[in-house]
Amino acid sequence: MCGIAGWVDFSRDLASEHGTAQAMTETMSCRGPDDRGLWLSPHAILGNRRLAVIDVEGGHMPMTAEGPVVITYSGEIYNFVELRAELAAKGHRFRTRSDTEVVLHGYLEWGAGVADRLNGMYAFAIWDDRAQELLLVRDRLGVKPLYYYPLRDGVLFGSEPKAILANPLVEPVVDTDGLRELLTLGRSPERAVFKGMRELRPGHLLRVRREGLAIRRYWALEPREHTDDLDVTISTIRALLEDIVGRQLVSDVPLCSLLSGGLDSSTITALAKKHGQIRSFAVDFAGYAEQFQPDELRGDPDAPFVQELARYVDSDHTDIMLDTAELTDPRLRSSVVRAFDIPNFLGDMNGSLYMLFRAIREHSTVALSGESADELFGGYAWFHMPQAVEADTFPWLAMVMRDHDPADLLDRALFDRLDLPSYTADTYRSALAEVPYLPGQNALERRMREVCYLHLTRFLPVLLDRKDRLSMAVGLEVRVPFCDHRLVEYVFNTPWAMKTFDGREKSLLRAAAGDLVPESILRRVKSPYPATQDVAYEQALRDTLSDLVRAGKAPVLPLLDAAAVRELTAAPVGKTTTTMSRMSLELALDLNVWLESYGVRLDL
Repeated sequence: MCGIAGWVDFSRDLASEHGTAQAMTETMSCRGPDDRGLWLSPHAILGNRRLAVIDVEGGHMPMTAEGPVVITYSGEIYNFVELRAELAAKGHRFRTRSDTEVVLHGYLEWGAGVADRLNGMYAFAIWDDRAQELLLVRDRLGVKPLYYYPLRDGVLFGSEPKAILANPLVEPVVDTDGLRELLTLGRSPERAVFKGMRELRPGHLLRVRREGLAIRRYWALEPREHTDDLDVTISTIRALLEDIVGRQLVSDVPLCSLLSGGLDSSTITALAKKHGQIRSFAVDFAGYAEQFQPDELRGDPDAPFVQELARYVDSDHTDIMLDTAELTDPRLRSSVVRAFDIPNFLGDMNGSLYMLFRAIREHSTVALSGESADELFGGYAWFHMPQAVEADTFPWLAMVMRDHDPADLLDRALFDRLDLPSYTADTYRSALAEVPYLPGQNALERRMREVCYLHLTRFLPVLLDRKDRLSMAVGLEVRVPFCDHRLVEYVFNTPWAMKTFDGREKSLLRAAAGDLVPESILRRVKSPYPATQDVAYEQALRDTLSDLVRAGKAPVLPLLDAAAVRELTAAPVGKTTTTMSRMSLELALDLNVWLESYGVRLDL
């Protein structure tokens, strides 16, 4: 796992741009604390910061082959052993044991077609000096991020926006669409918040030549008739999971699992334990289990289920205990905003995840996590609520944002000008237009295919980005077995009636994991990542925002509705502690940190 950065320009000599190239690359030091590398030529620069996981000694990057052909790479290829053998049989000779070199030689053999052969999470750039061409490739589900900024005669690129923003050719400008993108709970593919910047879509590749940029999609979810019966379907899913987890355990550095006590992470931890001892980690808040109060999203605390699973599989388990004082430290908010490059409205759920990863990194370099299971198997409550499923918008918005919106504290004139409902409606229609339908489906099956597709392509990317940014900010690699494209392709095309065959959510996964986890976890209803319920946390949010208002100089203040701020900060403490309206407080504070630290210019 690494951070990549680079610059291609056919109209200038880049050989003298060492300082700028180094500055771009060094912004990725958090993603790659173990090694650094820079390769320069007249028209191309590739930079890399490396987190050494496979072949710690031999995997230095950028890596070169004859031509020269040069690669800077981030991620993991889980089928690199088979690909290496295939390439060796074709005459390729390898100098290292790294998966990076396999990708490089794969390009020499198959060109851009190497992307079709990879199983993994990756974002990489290959400069082919022979063809004077740059190739950017991103994995199928978008587990690894990749941004680019078109120039008149080339492109800038990086794992994160901060790498591109380090180049003096780019200003941190955010226009109306960029601000709209910030305020919606759903990803608009290719759109980045900063003006002129784009995100390479999952399953796509980008060629950069003298004549311009060309994007091609190399993978997409396709409609396939599901002919397996229920028993075969369950056994196929189990076999796939066994193979996926086995592949993703390969590491030359310490590895662990993230355990929440839910079905997804428990299944991954149990499968990992079958291969030998596994360390597991969970996050908890001081006093959370003892004082827990059910809310609209969470029916029970994680801790009892975490402990039961750890005992059941005999993992080497550690709880990371957090307290409110740590969560309210302004340095934590700054670190989280820096990790994302943009403000967010998940607040303590981001801060606690960052702290969890930071603590884990003291013991492990790689972790397995359960992202994508809910999107793939239908785990969220709104999959099963007619009012959400039938809504003419993204189902999670109909459910989560029905009472409150993160933009509630924005200035009313600005809010009206942004017209978020129209922006969301356009994004929703665009997403629906992509859905791959099967002929002959009834209305329910057709709609649930849409709902599943929306989650995999518009909701899951938000979660993957969150997990990647916060983990890589502390140099921890997180692998996501449920994002294996073979499993995604298979389960996506199973009928909704089969996905809910026992009348519950995630029926297929529950059946496939039936002998792996305790009965209590099989029965447990989905519970999202925990949020602190300590009223002192929300009081600290209100006090901080009130202090900003009194000081009168905070850059966020012109964006806020003063009356709405006064009303919310004066409301009885605890009124919004367990509701989505707390998001608006978090967003306002994040916005202020971002505007201040990034020097953002708003072009509204």
